[in-house]
Amino acid sequence: MLSTEDVKFLVCPRAQCRGALEFIGDAKRGRLRGGRLLCRRCQRGWPVRGGIAYLVDESTLSFSDRLARLGYELYAPFHDLAVDYLLPLLQLEAAPRENYARQLRLEELRPRQDAPLRILEVGIGGGANLPLIARHLAPHLDAQVWGVDLSRGMLEQCAERVRAEHSRLAVRLLVADAHALPFPAASFERVLHVGAIASYGNPALGLAEMARVARPGTPIVVVDEQLDPHRLHLPHQYAMFWLASLSGAETEAPVKHLPKQARNVRIEQVSRFYYCLTFRMPASKSARPGQPKGSVRK
Repeated sequence: MLSTEDVKFLVCPRAQCRGALEFIGDAKRGRLRGGRLLCRRCQRGWPVRGGIAYLVDESTLSFSDRLARLGYELYAPFHDLAVDYLLPLLQLEAAPRENYARQLRLEELRPRQDAPLRILEVGIGGGANLPLIARHLAPHLDAQVWGVDLSRGMLEQCAERVRAEHSRLAVRLLVADAHALPFPAASFERVLHVGAIASYGNPALGLAEMARVARPGTPIVVVDEQLDPHRLHLPHQYAMFWLASLSGAETEAPVKHLPKQARNVRIEQVSRFYYCLTFRMPASKSARPGQPKGSVRK
């Protein structure tokens, strides 16, 4: 659940605006319950329901994004079970989480004096990567994990995981579109995305948004389906990969969609079904850290 203090960090997701947001509604002990986030620049309102903000412009969503959202809404209660147990069985190997965790280099993070450490997971789903992040962060490091997803059902699964596991992480969840992230430029120390870039309506824009909100030089890690070209696969593995990758989706690392300024590009096959693409962005005048001044009004 977002706090009134968190509102100060958010911006309007509309690319032509990105103004500061103001919360108008009901808050209890500093936590948002219901109301709306009003952009102080374009005056667009974004609803807050049950403590979760909806920062999605429905008019801009592609058909594929809407279809993927519907699938995840129906699949949400079973998603983590399938990924943690069924997928490793079909791959004949463990899930690849630890294999891509090292690319995030979480162990290298150190406290900042000017702002909280922030880690972003785009498409956080049920939060299966949260234990991984907590395990690789240095003990007692004060860090916020911001998770966005287009599916409210997946975010509810994530919130339940955080409650059940008593996570030491400070987790913030938002319904948001990966093509229009509601964050200032250069505001995250790490950016992670797992499992959906191939189904994005505009993968180049999604990657550009991840690059925009990442601090210069930080690892941006993208993981998605790609059948390992250097291994033999059983017939049922071909069939399950075809289903898991949404059959018609592009199933290769989206290097051609990376921003032109991307540096240190690296592709690694981390399991039978998954690649890991890592890149970084150089410093630029247009990617200076920003801190909008939001506010709260009851």
